[in-house]
Amino acid sequence: MTDTVMAVPSAGVVLDADVFVPAPARGVVLFAHGSGSSRLSPRNRMVAERLNGVGLATVLTDLLTTDEERVDARTAELRFDINLLAERLTGVIDWIGEQQAIARLPLGLFGASTGGAAALLAAADRPRRVRAVVSRGGRPDLAGPRIAEVVAPVMLLVGERDQQVMELNQAAAPNLGGPWTLWVVPGATHLFGEPGALDQVAGAAAQWFDRHLAGVDLTLDGY
Repeated sequence: MTDTVMAVPSAGVVLDADVFVPAPARGVVLFAHGSGSSRLSPRNRMVAERLNGVGLATVLTDLLTTDEERVDARTAELRFDINLLAERLTGVIDWIGEQQAIARLPLGLFGASTGGAAALLAAADRPRRVRAVVSRGGRPDLAGPRIAEVVAPVMLLVGERDQQVMELNQAAAPNLGGPWTLWVVPGATHLFGEPGALDQVAGAAAQWFDRHLAGVDLTLDGY
């Protein structure tokens, strides 16, 4: 297996990415981080480790440059520029297609918070490349009318106590252009910080991606 930090050119900037490829790898999942987060987010890294454990490669990338993150920390404006985030995520998808170790692997997207909307727009931009999407506490409403162009299977993971985001997901889901499921994590709030909540997210995501990327429906304990 390989674990590498790489510089990824995308949409006119260079982004940092952590690439982990287990041996053998049966698919690859690209992470789109949410509001105020980064590729170093312990929540997403925990999910990535679970995916690695079932034979899926992962690419965790920052969608903002270091300078942009400094600006966003003060203004919070770039994290809601969904078109910008989606454009860069699409660029990373194209970059993955040029990397020998993962280019031919079926691709999924894992988006968190505003990154969920960016993942949906990127899936709409690359319908033949993206095979599955998971949105954790995401904002599919921010994808706008283009959500209807998403034909890949989508899992919407929402905390039971994250009421506003729950309602936004319930309203947006029927507008998706392909199959979807809404998975509610009991007792969880937006960041899934409750005991066992993030483990449920990781298990559900691993099962979804393994089914749609690797073609095998794993039976994971409790999921």
